[in-house]
Amino acid sequence: MKKFIIGRLKSMGYALQGFWLLVRTEDAIITHSIGCLLFVGLGLYFGITPDQWMFQLLAFGTLLAVEGLNTGLEKLCDFVHPDFHQKIGEIKDIAAGAVTMIFLAVVAVLAFIYVPYFC
Repeated sequence: MKKFIIGRLKSMGYALQGFWLLVRTEDAIITHSIGCLLFVGLGLYFGITPDQWMFQLLAFGTLLAVEGLNTGLEKLCDFVHPDFHQKIGEIKDIAAGAVTMIFLAVVAVLAFIYVPYFC
């Protein structure tokens, strides 16, 4: 049991290191995080409902997670094949497309939440 707990604590430490690395160094993560903070401010200002908070936070959490996975995949691709390669380019484009899909879903969620406050 002790080994299990120590292992989980070490894993959490590695995860937090990765989180901090993303937040400090990746422009897309920084940009999305700023957007998230702005919408947290809007949520506080408009007093959105608990359900709206849940959807908003889940949407931004998913966006940041997918962006993090995209970043990791891009770094892996660059490590495996540093020079330009058409297949590596396609893989990176597909991963970026996944980020775009979730971003559009986030925009839709935010529109459902905030458009009524402006109309």
